[in-house]
Amino acid sequence: MFETHTISAAPAEFLDERQVADLLCQSVRTIQKWRVTGDGPCFYKFGRSVRYRRDEVIAWAEARRKAHTSQ
Repeated sequence: MFETHTISAAPAEFLDERQVADLLCQSVRTIQKWRVTGDGPCFYKFGRSVRYRRDEVIAWAEARRKAHTSQ
């Protein structure tokens, strides 16, 4: 008899601002500035900790992809 297995989604991987800065090749200060101005990826607050979901950061970066400089 065959067993039925369910595939569950992997838990979201949360990154701190240093990891996001490294991923996007930016400074931590730029990530902080984007957070204040609302220009960067969405973030989460857990107490005083700021975290970003890896998949959301990558999606945010992909949405800014350009084919040429006039875009």
